[in-house]
Amino acid sequence: MRHCCPVPFVNKCGQSASASSRPLELPPSKMAAGGSGGLSFPGVVGNSAPSNRVGSSASSYNYSGGAGASSPGNQGASTVSSSGASPPAAPPPPPPAAAGLLHREPVYNWQATKTTVRERFTFLFNNEVLSDVHFLVGKGVGSQRIPAHRFVLAVGSAVFDAMFNGGMATTSTEIELPDVEPAAFLALLKFLYSDEVQIGPETVMTTLYTAKKYAVPALEAHCVEFLKKNLRADNAFMLLTQARLFDEPQLASLCLENIDKNTSDALNAEGFTDIDLDTLVAVLERDTLGIREIRLFNAVVRWSEAECQRQQQPITSENKRKALGKALSLIRFPLMTIEEFAAGPAQSGILTDREVVSLFLHFTVNPKPRVEFIDRPRCCLRGKECNINRFQQVESRWGYSGTSDRIRFSVNRRIFVVGFALYGSIHGPTDYQVNIQIIHTDSNTVLGQNDTGFSCDGSSSTFRVMFKEPVEILPNVNYTACATLKGPDSHYGTKGLRKVIHESPTTGAKTCFTFCYAAGNNNGTSVEDGQIPEIIFYT
Repeated sequence: MRHCCPVPFVNKCGQSASASSRPLELPPSKMAAGGSGGLSFPGVVGNSAPSNRVGSSASSYNYSGGAGASSPGNQGASTVSSSGASPPAAPPPPPPAAAGLLHREPVYNWQATKTTVRERFTFLFNNEVLSDVHFLVGKGVGSQRIPAHRFVLAVGSAVFDAMFNGGMATTSTEIELPDVEPAAFLALLKFLYSDEVQIGPETVMTTLYTAKKYAVPALEAHCVEFLKKNLRADNAFMLLTQARLFDEPQLASLCLENIDKNTSDALNAEGFTDIDLDTLVAVLERDTLGIREIRLFNAVVRWSEAECQRQQQPITSENKRKALGKALSLIRFPLMTIEEFAAGPAQSGILTDREVVSLFLHFTVNPKPRVEFIDRPRCCLRGKECNINRFQQVESRWGYSGTSDRIRFSVNRRIFVVGFALYGSIHGPTDYQVNIQIIHTDSNTVLGQNDTGFSCDGSSSTFRVMFKEPVEILPNVNYTACATLKGPDSHYGTKGLRKVIHESPTTGAKTCFTFCYAAGNNNGTSVEDGQIPEIIFYT
């Protein structure tokens, strides 16, 4: 809409001209509401300048030479002159010469009180003064009409620049943004106008969305930093979902690390059952979750029940399995004890009869049949896996008669043992059954064990056998490593070392292992020769 009013203006050369030679054009938002076409001038005597914050009043600015008029923030209000009397409804325009002299003086005198560019732009934030575009933000009764300035927005955002100045630039003075929250859009504008960051727990995600939508990476970074500082176990899953949605890999990585460290608390938080299937899969794929597999299974069942409700499906075993999809195959049932499996998953109805039988055979039969589920331990430790080898040479023919091979050891610093490496058959490819244990020597307490097996290829290489969970080893405490093998004669190590030192290639930290003979029921392993050549650990 074009609105013409016979008021004077100053041309580009600084010369005054009358409104009769050229009309002044303003958008409808600049017109006085309910008036007869008169224009408004914020800052003229007797009127309040519009606020730069919603619902607040700005200071009045006095100008002795101007007639009273209503400001954009107070459209439709009565006007007063410098003497306090009401002016005529339609005052005659001044002569051209007088008008030229008059408008060389500042009309918008608010600038005089703003000493820096930042102060002036901050004043214009959410302010009708000089605004040339309005945004209708949000939907329904919660929507807001927010004034803005194309130049400021284009300077701060490539998206706004394209919107207003690109090849298909809009000419509309009102732009609808139904997918943006008003509070988030105001936070974006506040940042573009003043570099001020206004985010909180309730608005940070919508502000991050808005900053990404309008390509303002500096505000994105502030939002992500806020989320990092407020990341906790009880909101880690919720933030992980959002980080994946908004493609924030650094934040997603931090969420996953937090879940690794506080797996139980994170799974018990309300936000866990609200995550999507892809996020659930990403978590279950991790080898570093710090929780027993049976508790992880119970949490996943809770998630499947919530997913059934979201899909408006009855909560049945069949529907829970369908909701889990590929996530079910990521539950590591072989890491459970047979008692845990029998009391939980075997009776849940989620597994098929064939899967239940297969897993029971895995728990009870040797050699163990292959199962469809992962049997790799979850190690809730970060960093690089380490191992030491205590033998300098390999020889042939070490026999087994049901007695354990044992070696006693201690270390100079706290570590976590996750498995051993053992020698295999001298007769070609063979499968072995094996029970591995770590025993606290003084109390004879079994700290960790696993009944498992391994396949060897007939070479003199070593073959890994892992515990279901890491075993904590404290400094200067005696422990006994045990391995009971069932199978043909194997290779064995000789020229054993009493002390073996592992030095970290990154930190230079040294872990010193001291070995000595384990008396008692021993298959013959000693410091000098025998089985259990390698210990696999994390520091």
